[in-house]
Amino acid sequence: MGAAADGAEIVRLSKEYAELKPVAEAVQAIAKATTERLELREMAASGDAEMAGLAVDELKALEDKLPDMERSLALMLAPKDKDENASAILEVRAGTGGDEAALFAGDLFRMYQRYAQLQGWRVEVDSVSEGEMGGYKEIIASITGDGVFGRLKFESGVHRVQRVPETEAQGRIHTSAATVAVLPEVEDVEIEINDSDLRIDTYRSSGAGGQHVNKTDSAVRITHLPTGVVVTSSEKSQHQNRAKAMKNLKARLYDMQRQALDSARSDARKSQVGSGDRSERIRTYNFPQGRVTDHRINLTLYNLATGMEGDALDDVINPLIAEDQAERLATLEEGYT
Repeated sequence: MGAAADGAEIVRLSKEYAELKPVAEAVQAIAKATTERLELREMAASGDAEMAGLAVDELKALEDKLPDMERSLALMLAPKDKDENASAILEVRAGTGGDEAALFAGDLFRMYQRYAQLQGWRVEVDSVSEGEMGGYKEIIASITGDGVFGRLKFESGVHRVQRVPETEAQGRIHTSAATVAVLPEVEDVEIEINDSDLRIDTYRSSGAGGQHVNKTDSAVRITHLPTGVVVTSSEKSQHQNRAKAMKNLKARLYDMQRQALDSARSDARKSQVGSGDRSERIRTYNFPQGRVTDHRINLTLYNLATGMEGDALDDVINPLIAEDQAERLATLEEGYT
């Protein structure tokens, strides 16, 4: 890093250093522990009874600790998602259930927004379409920070809610759904888009935002002609809208490439945790029972109230990450055998 003069190169090297440092430290710690084990074995075999007794106790403690150290190192060396540390684009859309689905989509977005705040991440709304009774038909936001995609990538899929809607007069429980997509935010160098492949339209936003948004053609719609992917941004500034829409388009196209690669590997993949299938029902939120169930790992928690506030989202995310790590470690071990 000291020899690099280019700013982008310094940033790249800094990221690489940050990734390699824990691995190097883990290797050094294991090497040190291995050396200590040899020394303790020699001491345990010595003629000094007192020293031998102390050595045996320390040796047992060290040998109990070494397997965990080696497993941690193996996890660090297992194949990783190269977008693990990336920022992310979060898309939440109302599914089946009409107005209640839009309200639930709003609840989900606020859950992620609160979680992001607790992590010290920055959330910026790129596009929003509000529901008639509240909530959102669709909301797209950028979440910027270190490791956002790695923490949120398993949230992609169909989220189902079972509760009594605010509009229900007879107190009957309804089932509604919303879809969540989490896409890694890509750098300019990672995907190229030809201007000739784009159709860019401006139009008058009908969403919230005051008179400025409603009376000027500031909203931007970009269509990627080869794939048919359409992205929009509807804030006040047309210039900012175009930049946000292009960023979202790159994320969508990059995600299509990722999914195609994942599909090609699906026959060899045992775990469905990281499939990212947008049509897969991944989680149910049952309000009458205060229950959250993640169907991929058969995890059921009774902390719905704190979970919807974002405070307990880690109680679901951490087991999902652990399951994925176990799968990656198993894949690595199979490669050794």
